[in-house]
Amino acid sequence: MKILSCGAGMQSTALALMACEQAITCTSLYPDVPIYDAIIFCDLGLEPVWVKQQVEFILCVCEEAGIPFYILDAPLYQDFLRNFGQRRTVSIPWWTLMEDGHKSKMPQNCTIDYKVELIAKFIRWELLGYKKGQRLRPEDVKAHELHMGFSAEEKHRCKENPNQLFVNKFPLVKMGLIRADNYKYILEKWGLDTKASACAFCPFHRNYFYQYVQRHEPETYAAIVGVDNLLRDKTPMPPMKSALFVSRSRKRITDLTPEDCNDAECFEYCGQQVWNGF
Repeated sequence: MKILSCGAGMQSTALALMACEQAITCTSLYPDVPIYDAIIFCDLGLEPVWVKQQVEFILCVCEEAGIPFYILDAPLYQDFLRNFGQRRTVSIPWWTLMEDGHKSKMPQNCTIDYKVELIAKFIRWELLGYKKGQRLRPEDVKAHELHMGFSAEEKHRCKENPNQLFVNKFPLVKMGLIRADNYKYILEKWGLDTKASACAFCPFHRNYFYQYVQRHEPETYAAIVGVDNLLRDKTPMPPMKSALFVSRSRKRITDLTPEDCNDAECFEYCGQQVWNGF
């Protein structure tokens, strides 16, 4: 099988739509992009509104192209709200600050636990028909391609898949396409203005992101502030000496100043600077 792990950001959306374009037109315009047997998106529970819009767009085009598109429930947000301060939770890379001023960052396990492993289990059990505990059939060892939407400037992220089912593929890297190329393709071919995809409370967002959602998505902003308040008000399990923050500035979201938020991450398109969504 050839499967796309789709975060519904610019890069994976470009791959999904390239596959759909080929299926609809019966052409082979992008030799490194197959017509996927499945495209899989994990709904993490709290994403910016534009991610939901991009998912809906991909879903509609996949239906026209006849490509199966699956949305998996990956309740990272709900699990965090329910469990933080009560029991051990998945490690999210919160920014840390100790009383003596020492700064660090928590390890990142959320992507593995709520996306990578969930997709692998879905493919194994639902698409390939394995039962729990069943040993891997020899014909399935490294027999299935899992495509990732890393663009050329992210080639340092390309790694082999430790799961014995899969061989990782990175078509955008192979084609030499950077983020701006994907944005251009989606906008000019499909009329969709895309941004990056991540949890709304992902600590890797720039501060500009929080300013943007405060202005344009007040409900999302309130939910992010709620997560930040949990980090302030409850002690993680097991307890830590460090304070935890969503913002890389190690300030509470509501304390960020306009100067803190002057850090938008952009790329150039047609002579203009376009914010990438982080």
